[in-house]
Amino acid sequence: MTQRGYDLILKGGRVIDPASGHDGTFDVGISGGKIAAVAPSLPKAKGKKVIDVSGKLVTPGLIDTHAHVYQYVAGPFGLNADEVGLQSGVSVLVDQGGPACLTIDGFRKHVVEGSKTRVQCFISTYLVGGLDGHRFVQLYSPDGINVNATVRSIEKNRDIVRGIKSHAEPGNYSRWGVEVLKKSKQIGRETGLPVYIHLGTLWPTKDGVEVDPQQLLREVLPLMEPGDILAHPFTRHPSGFTDAQGKVHPLVFEAIAKGVTIDVGRGAHFSVDVARRVLDAGVLPHTLGADLHGYNITRSTGYSRSGQFRDDETPDAAVEGSSAEPAFSLHYAMSELLALGAPVPHIVAMVTSNAAKMIREEANMGSLAVGRTADVAVIDLQAGDFTLKDGSGKEFKSSQRFRPVFTLRDGAVFEPVSDYLPFWEREGAGRRKPAARGRKLAKPAAKARTAAKTKKPAARPVRARKAA
Repeated sequence: MTQRGYDLILKGGRVIDPASGHDGTFDVGISGGKIAAVAPSLPKAKGKKVIDVSGKLVTPGLIDTHAHVYQYVAGPFGLNADEVGLQSGVSVLVDQGGPACLTIDGFRKHVVEGSKTRVQCFISTYLVGGLDGHRFVQLYSPDGINVNATVRSIEKNRDIVRGIKSHAEPGNYSRWGVEVLKKSKQIGRETGLPVYIHLGTLWPTKDGVEVDPQQLLREVLPLMEPGDILAHPFTRHPSGFTDAQGKVHPLVFEAIAKGVTIDVGRGAHFSVDVARRVLDAGVLPHTLGADLHGYNITRSTGYSRSGQFRDDETPDAAVEGSSAEPAFSLHYAMSELLALGAPVPHIVAMVTSNAAKMIREEANMGSLAVGRTADVAVIDLQAGDFTLKDGSGKEFKSSQRFRPVFTLRDGAVFEPVSDYLPFWEREGAGRRKPAARGRKLAKPAAKARTAAKTKKPAARPVRARKAA
């Protein structure tokens, strides 16, 4: 490709692009919002603007495979897409189960078209979608699924729908067995799309019914096909990947052997102890989603403490004495995997090339190949003595962590200024200092009420800065 000059050159970073096989020091040239060159050295004189990224990681734009960004429609559960996305160093969000066939038009208009971040989705298998974060189990019965209506909705929205979101967990199973999953799979077969399946306890079981996790998996896994996704392998709740003795169920290995993939779906239920057991057993997940939402954005809510919807608590009710600092992010979840021994190139693949394959967008996303859209992440891999916390608050140590520096969308630069980021992650932003430690983080619902009174947008608009 002949190139006279570049709009922007990212100079001297460690380029990790699993899809293209790059892992080394390269310059990245960008013109017209596209990747124009990846080379050992590009002359500075050929760049209208040059950013020195030496000592930093340069990767394809990050893809968060598990987001909840149907703001307002999902109630307190749904977050602002740009604050979870570009303002947090993430280029692409995959909303898991927010829109349904009854609400996807609003999702397209207000979230997909209304955000600077690229947003796609796995459509809910249920008519009600992710209302209030799937809080009320009675809405999620087999009777709440209309296969034909959902198939029609998918066919009309092929450009944004990448799969189907469903559940296979004890509360659901104690009421209806695997009927919900069977209908979800019918939708998947008729549309040729994968099904993303939530494992681990979400709802209380019916009348205290005891559910054998092994039996649940025995019924679930035969229904799954290559390309389907099992979520939450590291959950601290029953009916995940491990049994009561902490061993990984043999059925999990059978699922992987038949082509089922694994998505971390970090969330509030992430357990470092379970993660160690699963990884030690040789199960290295394929993709990584943060699973950040309005009930777990800080450690100060009832949901963050329990990691599930319980009858005896309101999920967004504040817990006295808990920190309101944002609890985690996609980069935080990447840092946790790094602390657990996952190699840096694999972690990058999880949030780039592997994620693009999961959503069947590998021809358009997840690579820095010449000619691709210039969605790029610049990340600082910090060294030090760091303390991380899992979903239950258990501390564990790490000698490295990932921190977003800036992100490109179509070649424009966006800084990590989101209120949803842990304070230390915002240090990459050049124009805004991290908020004072201990500042109370406004809940999404509170932001909406304030906005309604002042007639201003509830979410701060994404600000792009010119590259210097």
